Amino acid sequence: MLSYLTLVTGTAHILPFTFNSLLLLLAFISIVFFIFKNSLTPIIMLSFYTSNWKWILIEEALFLIVLTFWTYIRSFAPDINGLEKFMDFGFVNSILRSTYFPPKDMWLSPFAINYYYFGHLITAVLTKLSLLQSSYTYNLMIATIAGLTFVQSFSLAINLYSTISKKISLLRLLCVGLLTAIIITFAGNLHTLYAFFKPYQNEHPVPLWELAFAPSSFPNNYWYPNATRYIYNTIHEFPIYSWTVSDLHGHVTDIPFVLLTLTFLFTILAKGPNKTIRGHDKKYFFQRIYSFTDRFPIKLPDLIICSLLLAVMYMTNAWDGLIYLLLIIFIIIYFELILLKTKKGSLTKKSALALKKAVFPILITVGGFVIFSLPFSIFFKPFVSGIGVLCAPAILTNIRHIGPLLFEPDHCQKSPWWQLIILYGFFYFFISIFLVFLSRAKKILPSDIFVSILIGLSTLLIIIPEFIYAKDIYPAHFRANTMFKLVFQSFIMLSIATGYIISRMSLLLKLKQTITSKIIYILFFVITLMLVTLVLIFPYFSITSYYGTLQSYKGLDGTAYLKTKYNSDYQGILWLNKNISGQAVILEAQGDSYTDYARISSNTGLPTVLGWTVHEWLWRGTYDIPAPRIDEIKQMYESSDATKLKGLLKKYRVEYVFIGELERQKYTINENGFTTLGKVVFQKDKTKIYKLTH
Repeated sequence: MLSYLTLVTGTAHILPFTFNSLLLLLAFISIVFFIFKNSLTPIIMLSFYTSNWKWILIEEALFLIVLTFWTYIRSFAPDINGLEKFMDFGFVNSILRSTYFPPKDMWLSPFAINYYYFGHLITAVLTKLSLLQSSYTYNLMIATIAGLTFVQSFSLAINLYSTISKKISLLRLLCVGLLTAIIITFAGNLHTLYAFFKPYQNEHPVPLWELAFAPSSFPNNYWYPNATRYIYNTIHEFPIYSWTVSDLHGHVTDIPFVLLTLTFLFTILAKGPNKTIRGHDKKYFFQRIYSFTDRFPIKLPDLIICSLLLAVMYMTNAWDGLIYLLLIIFIIIYFELILLKTKKGSLTKKSALALKKAVFPILITVGGFVIFSLPFSIFFKPFVSGIGVLCAPAILTNIRHIGPLLFEPDHCQKSPWWQLIILYGFFYFFISIFLVFLSRAKKILPSDIFVSILIGLSTLLIIIPEFIYAKDIYPAHFRANTMFKLVFQSFIMLSIATGYIISRMSLLLKLKQTITSKIIYILFFVITLMLVTLVLIFPYFSITSYYGTLQSYKGLDGTAYLKTKYNSDYQGILWLNKNISGQAVILEAQGDSYTDYARISSNTGLPTVLGWTVHEWLWRGTYDIPAPRIDEIKQMYESSDATKLKGLLKKYRVEYVFIGELERQKYTINENGFTTLGKVVFQKDKTKIYKLTH
């Protein structure tokens, strides 16, 4: 709520983004809680904490353990460098320098960020409140999200399982919660089977039966990223990979909100559909509204909270808002079907009526979602240019597109069945058993329904990239982002389902006393142990590969590596952070994505003329916007024409020029123009910073 109100007040220019403003907003939230204390009694009353102190203590302890554990792991490779860390760190630093919103794009002055930045805003809010440097809080945020993921999934799992019986022991609940939390937070997939076979060439996987079995050579040079790039030209990551590489991307920062949404939806489903229809006096407008909305299967306040959660997820990682809107729609329709259960009529008629009745609550949810996300969406331009259809027939590829549907030739990638089994076989082994159980069960619990809905939605998300993709700028990896964003959520939901199913089935088999059931129980236990072990050895590979043997402690300062790699530039970055407030435009060398170029803007949050070109190409949807700046930056560094130089610097409102190691490597620098137009305000060895006075 604090971060959301910060966004709203900052976008409306009501409050600047400062430490004092955050304190003021915290006070406001506290007052609201006090005013509505009767509605929020469970949250603010001491009796809630005294009656649940055991669980609160357990969950706080678990959070602290995981937070400390991953903070410790990060301390052996804290560098905010490599992959897309420059991008994420740049967003956080730009937000920290912002007075109002939207924050400036540090790689394309004077544009605003055109990406999902709410998770970076939360990081910035926590950074301001903690009074720590962002070079530390970046790493602390990764560990914090890992800790939240663990404890939230733990809590959801024990609440799902506790619906089975009120007489479940504390120890069993702990085991159920820990199993689910460990799977979501630390499990990989069955790709680890390849560690027992002779390795294949990276990015060219082959079926296991085509490789030589070599258990004596375990782990056979196993390369952990292959588990997330197994299907040709696609991405299919999961949380432990994200913790390992530590990119503070939207799909990572959104995990706590995803789990919060899932938990909230389960509480709604567990309560059942709203059957209360109060007889309000329809004389007054608001009473008419209440009378109308009382007929919704989900109460209006709950729908509003769902809308807010969807908006937060959308602003953090846009795909997630749409995915979980679909989940809410499923639950609304399911509730309408339940309410129509006692009525006469065929299943077809009931389904049609349920869909009709679901329209208004769905529209309320979507409307709230749109309103709550306005502070972000009014400045955001989606960079998806259409929906591509895979393997379109020749007659359609000649037409090219019909409305938003694109039919591109040579766009026919499909996932081989054996690759899908490796990626998702762990989950669907247990799901198949669960579905057999449901087909024979005499009583189906709300938790069974909830898990079934998660399985259905997850399966749909896995299937979608086999038929369509969201069109972006990447020619060969055209379905990579679509698959990535969809199946990441599938992994989370299937992990919750699998933890529940393992616990549910083991209890069911244990309670039966026949010899057959005991044999099945032992067999189920052995297979489960083998499968869980296989997915849980992934952290061993990823951590030991990325962090080594945990022998070289480096601390948590994510910029300390610059002291060794570019020491003079590092001193310049420190000078900029210390001496410049606000967001003056700087000039630095432009370069390709995933390189050390744009290091100054990333590490300071000061906007530059152009940073990572391909990223800006993606965010702006066209190469035409960043392309002209490449040569213009070269001209600014190399030109001997004072008039041209002054014109270009004025065009982009450049106030500081950075000349460091990469600038000298890339350009034949002519400093005469800068000397004429400004003065040197920092110098360390060959690194200089000019302040322009033109």
